[in-house]
Amino acid sequence: MKHILVKKIATTIVFVLAVTTTWQVSAKDISQTELQQIMKNDKQVILLDVRTEEEFEEGHIPNAVNIPHKELEARLAELTGAKNTQVVIYCRSGRRAEVAREVLVKNGFNELDHLSGDFNEWSSNNLPIIKVK
Repeated sequence: MKHILVKKIATTIVFVLAVTTTWQVSAKDISQTELQQIMKNDKQVILLDVRTEEEFEEGHIPNAVNIPHKELEARLAELTGAKNTQVVIYCRSGRRAEVAREVLVKNGFNELDHLSGDFNEWSSNNLPIIKVK
């Protein structure tokens, strides 16, 4: 009986710590307007576009860095020194940005934000876009 109680308490503690850790580093959504303000103020920020290289070349937000979400883990060295820098993640619609957020959290990144509406909303609002192609 005592062994079962200790096991239940330990399981509860592990669960609470896991949830607390996730909450502490989960990416908060920032609006398109907030990102424009950050860009205007030249605040130290990394704008991380996790779409494919082809999507990025067809159009991306100015000053964005492109590391496709499937390559992020292998290319983390490109973000050296950014673990305590604000990183705003976006993709086309949000799914890949969430995958990228999980990779970054697992690798110790602390200041993560997600661009609300991602690139779809940015482009539909006719905000500045850089095209490589």
